[in-house]
Order: sequence, then structure tokens, then C-alpha cells
Amino acid sequence: MHFISQELENYIEQHSEREPEFLAALNKETYQKILLPRMLSGHFQGRVLSMLSKLIRPVNILEIGTYTGYSALCLCEGMQENGSLHTIDIKEELVDFQRKHFDKSPWGNQITQHLGEAVDIIPTLDMKFDLVFIDADKENYINYFELIVPKMNKGGIILSDNVLWSGKVVEPLNPKDVSTKILLEYNLLLKNDPRVETVLLPIRDGLTVSRVL
Repeated sequence: MHFISQELENYIEQHSEREPEFLAALNKETYQKILLPRMLSGHFQGRVLSMLSKLIRPVNILEIGTYTGYSALCLCEGMQENGSLHTIDIKEELVDFQRKHFDKSPWGNQITQHLGEAVDIIPTLDMKFDLVFIDADKENYINYFELIVPKMNKGGIILSDNVLWSGKVVEPLNPKDVSTKILLEYNLLLKNDPRVETVLLPIRDGLTVSRVL
């Protein structure tokens, strides 16, 4: 998942904005109590998400894949005062953990949690979005994108995580590896779809920024 040395990663974190205390607490508790803590966005990527949100100044944000809520709170940092964030996840056992940390943040009453399959929930959301973060099951990335684009405001930003997939996107494809196959198709879609302009950033496991035209 990491393509540069630990020393360089440490240097990058030391010379980027400090991780807010409430996020550091969430980071620590995730590693203490939750399975697969490496799924957490973490300090550096979290500051990238925060900075992008502050540049975009979104009113409505959609997140697909909540995990423990770290990235949601990073995205909220740039949200306008009257804004809202909707976040979707399938893991019922994480809902109370997420809510505890959401309510400790300044944006607790602006965050709505949705439990269930995102392909079913997205069509029920009757609003337009300025910022979307896709960080869920890779097999559905194309489905999520197609559901999201009609719900985006012009100039809105779609962020897609894990698009380098630990470097597997440039390795010979295992025919049984569905996730990598879909990600290869997805990355080509973002590059060639006339509805968006895209840049793929080598941040952590790959982060694509797509602007809706």
C-alpha cells in the first residue's frame, strides 16, 4: 500500500499540517479496537482530504465507505456551515463507534449515517453533491461512479481511493482477481469519460481526483 520509504512518509507527515486532536484520538482507538486498521486514511491522506475539501468548500458531501469515520471528519473540515455529509457503510457493528466520534467533532449534527448497500442507498438521496469520496468495495466502483455523476453539481469533485491497489494495476493480471480487473477498467473510464477530467495522484494507495464538467 505504500510506495515510498517509511523515512520519507515520516518526513511528509512532519512537514504537513498537524493531525487534529480529535482525529488522533479516533486513529488511536481504531488501531486499538477495530479490525484492519490500515484501512484508515491516516494523518497524511487525511490532511490531503481536508485541504481538498477546504479548497472546494462543499455544501453537500457523499462518502461511500465510512469505516470508523476518519475520512468523513477530514472532509467535513471544508464543509460550509449549512452543509451536510452523508456516509454509507455496510458494517452495522461500526455504526455506534462512528457516531461516538462524529458527536465529539464540531459536525456531529451535520453527519448522516446510512447502513446498507450503497448501490441501493445512493438513488434515494434527493440532493446534488459538490464532493464525493469513494472508498468501498472495488468491485462496485464503476457502478458507484455511474450512480453518482448525475447527482453531481457542475464542477463537483469525485475522489476515488485505492486506485493503484498496492501496485497490482501494473502487474500481470490474475484472471481470478476481480478487484484489480475492475480497478483497471475504472481507471480507464475516468481517463476517457467526457463527463469528467481526471488526475491520478500517487498518494498512499492511489487517489484519483475527477472534476465533473
